[in-house]
Amino acid sequence: MGKLSFLNPEFFWLFLLIPMAGAWLYWKRNEQSATLKMSSTQGFKGSNGLAARLKPVLNVLRLLALSSLIIAMARPRTVDISNQTKTTRGVDIVMAMDVSGSMLAKDLRPNRMEALKDVAADFVEERPNDRIGLVVYASEAYTKTPVTSDKAVVLEAIKSIKYDNVLQDGTGIGMGLATAVNRLKDSKAKSKVVILLTDGVNNAGFIEPETAADIAKQYGIKVYTIGLGTNGMAESPYALSPSGQILFQMMKVEIDEQLLRNIARKTDGKYFRATSNSKLAEIYASINKLETTEIEELKFYDYDEKYRPFVWIAGFLILLEVGLRNTIYRSFI
Repeated sequence: MGKLSFLNPEFFWLFLLIPMAGAWLYWKRNEQSATLKMSSTQGFKGSNGLAARLKPVLNVLRLLALSSLIIAMARPRTVDISNQTKTTRGVDIVMAMDVSGSMLAKDLRPNRMEALKDVAADFVEERPNDRIGLVVYASEAYTKTPVTSDKAVVLEAIKSIKYDNVLQDGTGIGMGLATAVNRLKDSKAKSKVVILLTDGVNNAGFIEPETAADIAKQYGIKVYTIGLGTNGMAESPYALSPSGQILFQMMKVEIDEQLLRNIARKTDGKYFRATSNSKLAEIYASINKLETTEIEELKFYDYDEKYRPFVWIAGFLILLEVGLRNTIYRSFI
């Protein structure tokens, strides 16, 4: 059922007249029927019949009729509102994530990779009207999820990211960026964006990061770069034990920030540094605000007028009062 509303609610002020009308009818009650003056009524038998006792109901009927007319004039109606949204200018986004061994460093909790997965998943859920893809890279890169509007697929792909030596260890920033650009170069979206995250320096791959940035600029792709890692030392993986367990030790955090700044500047993007879980979340929130999608929302209103029953009620009450006054309560003098 739709929400009840009134087109002309100002008519409800007329209800202030109801008490005055009631007082006036009560004051004039003895003048509403013919009277006969006589010296004494001692010879007449008193009448306390039901009809006599119910005569004040006539005034109640009149007041109820007036109340119904006031409600009818206020135009009660129900309205059902249906929304239709249409994305008019969408954004295609590819997240390029570093999955090298250093992403297991514990300067973020529980480690860099898990912290990134949580924040990236939140980012995807906050972009319901855009298409998103996922590229992972270490020394090489591959597309884990092509650009798609199916957020469940993207979220599942993010959840499944782990360090498993599928890619040879290393940090091929140019490889990751070039693969992401390749997923967007033919996009017809109004805005094409790569979010490139790394926690190290470019030390692998056969595509230079500057070359990949030039290609991104050529296709009008904006690159937001994120350097992930605390300032100073971090508990980082450095070797595997004979049992295959990853060993950690305190190591200096090295991020090629100048390279990341250059990539962002060349493509009209922006560089961010994430030194903690909260800072990483703030960065993705900032990118979310920078890259907005224009959405057209259409609302359809379906009104169902409800005043007619009150008009019928008022008419019935008036006819009932008039009928009673001219039949049962008709004066015989």
